[in-house]
Amino acid sequence: MNRLIDLVIFDCDGVLVDSEPIAVRTHVRLGAEFGWPLTEAEVMRRFVGRSTTSIGEQIAERLGPDTAKRWDEGFRELHAEAVDRELTVVDGIEEALDGLEALGFGPDRRCIASSGSHDKMRHTLGRVGLYERFEGRIFSAHEVERGKPAPDLFLHAARGRGVDPAACVVVEDSRFGVEAARAAGMRSFGYAGGLTPAEWLTGDGTVVLTDMRALPALVAEQDGRVAHAAGN
Repeated sequence: MNRLIDLVIFDCDGVLVDSEPIAVRTHVRLGAEFGWPLTEAEVMRRFVGRSTTSIGEQIAERLGPDTAKRWDEGFRELHAEAVDRELTVVDGIEEALDGLEALGFGPDRRCIASSGSHDKMRHTLGRVGLYERFEGRIFSAHEVERGKPAPDLFLHAARGRGVDPAACVVVEDSRFGVEAARAAGMRSFGYAGGLTPAEWLTGDGTVVLTDMRALPALVAEQDGRVAHAAGN
C-alpha cells in the first residue's frame, strides 16, 4: 500500500531552474584559469549537487584555500552574469507545479531544499518568476552541518515544515541528491531530462523521469491518499 505524501521537496538547480549548464561551464572556465583543467564530465561528477562548502573544500585541497576563495568569488560573479543573460525554467516545471496544485499539493505542501545559498536562489528563482511560488519555504545547505549526500538538509526541511520524513518525497536531478533522499528515509523522483545520466539516479525508492510534466501523475501513483481517492 502506498504511503501518504504530505510534502514534496524540490531541489532548485536543474529541477526548477535550468542553471546546471551555466554552473558546469563556469567551473570549467575557472578551472582552466586557476590551473585545474576540468572537463564538463568531471565537474558533473565532482561538483553538481554539492554545496558551495563542499566544492570549496575540494578546490582548497587541490589548489589551496586562497585560490578556493578566488574561485568562489569568480564563480559568483560569472554565474550571476550568465543567469541574467540566459537562465530559463526547467522545461515542463510550471505545468508540473500546476498539476501538483490540482492534486492538492499547494504552497503549504511543497518546499525547496537546495545546496545553493538563499541569495543565489532568490536571484535565480526571481529571474524566472518562480520565487513567489516557494517564498518562505526555502531551505539551504548553508543552514546545516553537512550537505548532500548526507541527509541533513532534507531532514532539516522536513522539520521546518513539521512533516515526518517518511511522508516526504524529493525531486532531484543529481546523484548526491537522490543519495541524500535515501539516507533521509524519503522516496525520490530523479529527473534525467537535464545533464545527469539516468543511471546516476536509479536506486531504491527512486523513480526516474525525463519529462517534468509527468511528475504530478507519478506523485499521485505514490501517494496513498490520492490513489485511494482515484480508486473510489
